Amino acid sequence: MEPDPARERQQAHALLDMLPDEKLAAVRSLLQVMVEPLSSSLASAPVDEEEITPDTAAALERARASLARGEGIPHQDILREFGLNK
Repeated sequence: MEPDPARERQQAHALLDMLPDEKLAAVRSLLQVMVEPLSSSLASAPVDEEEITPDTAAALERARASLARGEGIPHQDILREFGLNK
């Protein structure tokens, strides 16, 4: 089956709509990094930087330690969670 860019875009929008508000900034940042090489206007745009709270810093440390121990979530599990596996 050939990829359908319009369907892929629609699915991405649906996933964004399901995200809790506290995760939107992280996803926006990731998307911005992904499209910057494609858009010189984004490269010159100011980046909104949020202060990292002590709770967020602790959560990041726990996540990094978990990954260092090899406790990451397999890609296929993430796809299954979002109903994207084939």
